Amino acid sequence: MQKILISACFLGENVRYNAIIKPLSHQILQQWQLENRLIIQCPEVSGGLSTPREPAEINSLSGKVITVNNIDVTSAFTQGAKNTLTLCKKHHIKYALLKESSPSCGSESVYDGSFSSNKIKGKGITTQLLEANNIQVYSEKNIDKLIAVINLDKT
Repeated sequence: MQKILISACFLGENVRYNAIIKPLSHQILQQWQLENRLIIQCPEVSGGLSTPREPAEINSLSGKVITVNNIDVTSAFTQGAKNTLTLCKKHHIKYALLKESSPSCGSESVYDGSFSSNKIKGKGITTQLLEANNIQVYSEKNIDKLIAVINLDKT
């Protein structure tokens, strides 16, 4: 049965930058948990960042991940992405459900690096690496597309 990578925050783990727990509520998640299909990961914590931590965004000019206090945390985000890819390869994962707009996990949008709540079209560091390795990334915004793809792919 196909395993699915999922952002740890979606399952209520205390990994978000601000330590606020906001689980994703969707009936399919309970089913997938019962089927033992979910592989849980927070790329940022995996890369060595703590909870809580300073907000970070991808600077749209440099491509670096910078905190609100101008600290470059790109290496932690890159390491977390590499760790996540290794986990995906270990479990032969083809699909991921990751948090939209996160500098790690965003698949359609990310914050623009100005810390003004402005979103732009873009992908997080982990999403970029996973997609470069043929892993399809979905978010809470398009979970229904992921469900449809998984229902078609019964491998």
